[in-house]
Amino acid sequence: MSNIKNNQESDAAIEQSFLLKQVGYNCLQAYLKIEPDIKKRLIRYQLKPVEFTVLSLISANPQINQKRLGHTINVSPPNLATLLDKMELRQLLVRKRNPNDKRSQILELTEKGQFLFGKARQQFEKNESIPNLSNDEQKQLLRLLQKIFL
Repeated sequence: MSNIKNNQESDAAIEQSFLLKQVGYNCLQAYLKIEPDIKKRLIRYQLKPVEFTVLSLISANPQINQKRLGHTINVSPPNLATLLDKMELRQLLVRKRNPNDKRSQILELTEKGQFLFGKARQQFEKNESIPNLSNDEQKQLLRLLQKIFL
């Protein structure tokens, strides 16, 4: 008899009406739903999402410095330094003294970094659709999310 009760409890919907009214909860749940697809696309290039982000920003912003990059992706200087160290060891990027400000370093992709970013980028350009959303809904979602952080 207790097995029947347990099965009924596990089939019942979980009450989450309060949380479903919270923007943060909804953003987190949406991210958790789409993150596995992002990781699956990047794993074949041995890239983590944050590494792909770094490669993308350096590619699109020649002469970007570490400070601006860290601020843009909201990563603390010590954590960014560790991330960049690892990416430099993999020969994906190089840090160079900024000729205009000797206190800062500019970031550049290596040939290997450019190639890897180009291949990984193709994975997202082909088909980066969000389940259950039309193209128009996806564009609207992007606009609304960007209003929060841009």
